[in-house]
Amino acid sequence: MKVVTKFKDRNTGVNRIWKAIQRLIPEAAQHAAPVAKNKAGAKKAPAKHSKRPIAKRGASPAREGSKKAIVLDLIRRKQGATLTEIMKATGWQAHSVRGFISGTLGTKLKMTVESAKREDGQRVYSIAK
Repeated sequence: MKVVTKFKDRNTGVNRIWKAIQRLIPEAAQHAAPVAKNKAGAKKAPAKHSKRPIAKRGASPAREGSKKAIVLDLIRRKQGATLTEIMKATGWQAHSVRGFISGTLGTKLKMTVESAKREDGQRVYSIAK
């Protein structure tokens, strides 16, 4: 076997190394499914995303018992819901609750959510009327 210290190009090197590795693989593993070669310069097609902005896509209605439904029920109450009440009901952290209120309720559902601080310092969220 001739020792090679330098390859002509990268492709040649990869091919020679791969052939050497193939000789090391036991006979049973050589019956694996063939792998398609990637054509030179071939690129993966971009993901097809909706071109409509998030606000126009709309959000799906809340399923019964989902966290979305729980939060909506809490903030629709006359007295609203505090951040800690929503956190306990959903198991979310504070930043997740605030993100949900801003992103899902405000942006996607186009709801106006009022936020106010009570005398005791608790923040209360409610649906604007």
